[in-house]
Amino acid sequence: MNTLLVIAKEPRPGRVKTRLTPPFTPGEAAQLAEAALVDTLRAVAATPAARRVLVLDGAPGPWLPPGFDVVPQCAGGLDERLAAAFAGCEGPALLIGMDTPQVTPGLLTVDFADCDAYFGPAEDGGFWALGLAAPDPELLRGVPMSTPDTGAVQRARLTAAGLRVRDLPALRDVDTAADAEAVAAAAPFGRFAAELARVRAVSHR
Repeated sequence: MNTLLVIAKEPRPGRVKTRLTPPFTPGEAAQLAEAALVDTLRAVAATPAARRVLVLDGAPGPWLPPGFDVVPQCAGGLDERLAAAFAGCEGPALLIGMDTPQVTPGLLTVDFADCDAYFGPAEDGGFWALGLAAPDPELLRGVPMSTPDTGAVQRARLTAAGLRVRDLPALRDVDTAADAEAVAAAAPFGRFAAELARVRAVSHR
């Protein structure tokens, strides 16, 4: 794998995970977002890659481990920001978000020897991972984001371009409190699960 990309927002209250409020406060939602980002970056750091890139909206903090290049997100919709992330890559690249802290190095270790693209569907109809052997920003531009059909449209875009697509397992994004509980149960030993337990304990005092 040449490049692993993580597209993320700086975990600041009121800017991230707003669908977690309520039941959580904006501060607690930001703490959960930071925990999800920490788990994600740890998985990426443990995955073989020539380059690891954090495509960030905001500023890096102490949660950023060594070994990552940080590049700012461009302006525009999510499709444009994802397209720009791939445009900065030479050779095979796999991009993920910060919403699946249950991701593992095993899931991220992909081989393009007999395919042109990897697609990781999300349970909400989006996608959590997209890998391209030959990154082409036009494969993402114009795809409607944050809809129940986003994943289907993006995957169809790949196949319409004649790419051989290999599917990764479906994962659940952390968007709502129910998502948070399910993801923490799926990865009970991560930072995210520990942070969820902590903020629940605080809120129940």
